[in-house]
Amino acid sequence: MLADDHPELLHEIGRRLSFEFDLLCSVREGFALVKAASELKPDVVIADIDMPNLNGIEACRWILQQAFSKHAILLTMHDEAELVRRALDAGIRGYVLKLDAGEELISAVKMVLIGRTYLSRRLLKNEAGRRGQ
Repeated sequence: MLADDHPELLHEIGRRLSFEFDLLCSVREGFALVKAASELKPDVVIADIDMPNLNGIEACRWILQQAFSKHAILLTMHDEAELVRRALDAGIRGYVLKLDAGEELISAVKMVLIGRTYLSRRLLKNEAGRRGQ
């Protein structure tokens, strides 16, 4: 299941994922994501952080707490360490930057499905650079 408020991105990401996974639906805002997840019980929810009505972190937190899905991944342009921490604290186990989605999203889904955490390589490089300063 995908959630993003940009229809072109939803279409492109859905197309890429459909080569390896079944896409149940895509939605454009947070409350619609929670509602769809409660009805469809997807294996994985992939959501943007910035969505109308309910942000992706809070929508995924609710979905995971209510056991509508076991796994959640954020697909976002935000690379701030605080947002990554908030996501992980909410139970989200994948954090993929939109810049890297073409290369990393399928790997992230596979890793999260087997119970592992996936962070974009760019995030890890940025963090290593900050620690080296």
